Amino acid sequence: MRHNKSTTFLSELQTYFTSEEKIIQTLYSELSSLKFLTSIFQSFDKANTQYLSYHRFIMLMLFPFFSVKDIAAYGQSCLYQLLNCGKDSFYRLLNNTEIDWRKISYKINCRLLKKVKNSSYDEDNQPIRCLIVDDTDLPKSGKKFEFLSRIHSHALNIFRYGFKGLFLGYHDGKSFFCLDFSLHGEKGDEKKKNYKPYGLTDKQQKSRFKNKNRTQDSSSKTRESEYFKKKTEQLISLIINAIANGIRFDYLLVDSWFTSFDLVHFIKSRRIGCHFLGMVKRGNTNYLFNGKELTFNEILHILKHSKKMSYDKKLRIRFYEAMVELRGIEVKLFFSKTSKRGKWHGLVTTNRELGFSQAFKIYATRWSIEVFFKEAKQLLGLGKCESRHFEAQIAATTLCILQYNLLSTVKRFESYETLGALFRGTKAELIEITVKERIWLIIIELLTELSELMEFELQEVLMHIFTDNQKFTKFINLKHYMQAA
Repeated sequence: MRHNKSTTFLSELQTYFTSEEKIIQTLYSELSSLKFLTSIFQSFDKANTQYLSYHRFIMLMLFPFFSVKDIAAYGQSCLYQLLNCGKDSFYRLLNNTEIDWRKISYKINCRLLKKVKNSSYDEDNQPIRCLIVDDTDLPKSGKKFEFLSRIHSHALNIFRYGFKGLFLGYHDGKSFFCLDFSLHGEKGDEKKKNYKPYGLTDKQQKSRFKNKNRTQDSSSKTRESEYFKKKTEQLISLIINAIANGIRFDYLLVDSWFTSFDLVHFIKSRRIGCHFLGMVKRGNTNYLFNGKELTFNEILHILKHSKKMSYDKKLRIRFYEAMVELRGIEVKLFFSKTSKRGKWHGLVTTNRELGFSQAFKIYATRWSIEVFFKEAKQLLGLGKCESRHFEAQIAATTLCILQYNLLSTVKRFESYETLGALFRGTKAELIEITVKERIWLIIIELLTELSELMEFELQEVLMHIFTDNQKFTKFINLKHYMQAA
């Protein structure tokens, strides 16, 4: 195999395209700015590697834009004929237990966030920055994936096999960026009579893939330990990592599944001036209100009799406010409903000066992570990786969030209406190579038939066309297809 040690890989790849669209130029500009990752990937390269690990990483980042669903589909794609790089080299990269994908992700994300901030900084109009947390189902079609478990889908109210993905996102007031994630399983209730750990029989657990190359000090071992943690516990670790990487935020937004005293206490104890804002369940949690320990329903009952209900004309929402304490922490409770017969919902925040209208608008930002789940799954194949290796699942998910963040950055500068429109527009431009490739293969087939009829060597004709006729080469821009054909 030839050695490709060029640091101009992206610029060479860009020569295949003649489009002057701004989105294409911006996309390649952002990818070219990631050359600082070469030092991180360098230690994973071998002497007989055709493409550097960094180059393969960039190729994987480009897969969705070339209609390459996954590595298995890469062999039938235009990229394979263009780059002549085997798919096994991609599998080896994803299955590598030593690559710290979280470190790579944060280095790229911090760089993108800094660029976005510098381009849109307004001292007089500071946006509200929010960390957003939520989980989503990542179902799988088989039962032999490493660490596979039976998970319960709260949205569909069904059980299926796969992973639970816990994601941490950041909203800077305009755009959403996914920062970090962890994959989890659901062990199930051990008290049940027909209890099966992770919803699998003994035979199914034995048939699951097991990676024996994972060392104790590897980043993969850390990911493995996260799998067995509770999501509420792992959530705090994700926030600590974000703060350690320089992420600053004004509010942490969560739904009722994650609202807990431990999380409220953790955010309250931070020294970066952040607050907690989340939904609360109508459960048995006690709050200190008017000197008494009362539940959500009991406080609401008292407020109803006080006849101090407020009404927001813009939002058309009825609401109550109450200053309470949650195990010694001063918080503010909001009770709201959208109609007379509607159900009462609760919001809790550590910012006791926050009004209901502003709290409602800030919390509405949490919907951006739901949009991320929808677009990442539909456009970028989030959770669609079919590799049995747990490392490959981590790597594929990391690539997906980086692709989304890259698109989000391009969208910020090119002012597209939606990220989906940007993806389809970029894909339409890049996929022009597929048409050129098909035309070229037809030409090759015709030349092959002619060479047999006229008894001349096809390779000699091609060499003459591409080596001796520079004008022809420049005109059709197909020089690099000769080897692929």
